[in-house]
Amino acid sequence: MTAVATRKSSTSAVLSDSQLIALYLRDQDARYFSQLYRRYAGKVFAKCISMLADRAMARDATQDVFIKILLNLSKFTEQSSFSTWVYSITYNYCIDLIRKKKKNILIFTEDVGRVSKEVEVDIPDSVILDMETNRLEVVMEKLPVGDKAILNMKYIDDMSIKEIGDVLDKTESAIKMQIMRAKIRAQGLYEEIYGTEPISN
Repeated sequence: MTAVATRKSSTSAVLSDSQLIALYLRDQDARYFSQLYRRYAGKVFAKCISMLADRAMARDATQDVFIKILLNLSKFTEQSSFSTWVYSITYNYCIDLIRKKKKNILIFTEDVGRVSKEVEVDIPDSVILDMETNRLEVVMEKLPVGDKAILNMKYIDDMSIKEIGDVLDKTESAIKMQIMRAKIRAQGLYEEIYGTEPISN
């Protein structure tokens, strides 16, 4: 490896996402995109396997997601963080994949046909956050995949209501309603599985 290449490699390790994107778009040097891939591949794979529940599908989906990221990198506008943009592509890709492969599967609780005219109820975040980790995982696996995704976006990825709305192409009020429904459904599933004992011990 030449001195220049070595300097490039060591420097890229400390560059921000935005700097790596700018350098890749300017130089078309694959090493800059490879650095982004190494930063996010594990996280994208984890989200894919959470959504798809199949390691082989998740591996393929991860590769497809990064192809989409690469092809659309010039369209990244920095209106949100790069990580949020990556996760948006990941969630959308997985939801689309599930819809295509299992046409009748329930994606969101609202897909049952409920009309969003109900009054918004204040369901505390503790409904999710106070569940023991192993119990939360069981509950999340039983949720419709879209509800699991929207709760992951809010509580794991710490995305704003606006960012979630951008991902799912819905208004902020619709997202708030969907989060409310998902929390109610999660609470109901918890009680079905574990009874009405306190959520955390």
